[in-house]
Amino acid sequence: MNFRRFAATLVAMALPGIAHAHVGLHTDSALAGFSHPFSGLDHILAMVAVGFWALTLGGKARWIVPLAFVTVMAVGGALGTYGLAFPMVETGVALTVALLGLLVAFEVKVSTSVAATVVGTCALFHGHAHGTELPAMAHAGGYVAGFMAATVILHLTGFGLALLRFGNAQRARTAGVAIALAGVVLLAG
Repeated sequence: MNFRRFAATLVAMALPGIAHAHVGLHTDSALAGFSHPFSGLDHILAMVAVGFWALTLGGKARWIVPLAFVTVMAVGGALGTYGLAFPMVETGVALTVALLGLLVAFEVKVSTSVAATVVGTCALFHGHAHGTELPAMAHAGGYVAGFMAATVILHLTGFGLALLRFGNAQRARTAGVAIALAGVVLLAG
């Protein structure tokens, strides 16, 4: 499958969520979960950065790092849906955006286990933030599955962006710095 066909498939998969007629009134648990990561720039930037960084790490990290993020994010989401409070979640989310942006900007090379630990820690905050916003009538399992699916799509988007840089390290640095600056703005705001 070529990249354009793959990208078109991802866009088509997102269309049902975009076309949902009752914005903000999600009773479909999976759809509510799927749409949540797309509702905040903080989540979009962090998840795309994870995919971008994982691809630049290469080897097994290309699939282990995103898998670690999705898995730990699901745990954080479950904890959030069941009301376990985390201190300073929004601050943690903003810090993760800044950190992931810097990892992309400087093409930081670490072992796969260290990278998985870093993104797993980030994912805990993002998952908790998703989980605490479970709509009142939604089923927690469907909601978590929905935001896990959206996260995979955002990671794949990061892969695609990493591939599009065509070896141009300056583009990666610029994208990473922009993501890191967005994290700083989120911290300030």
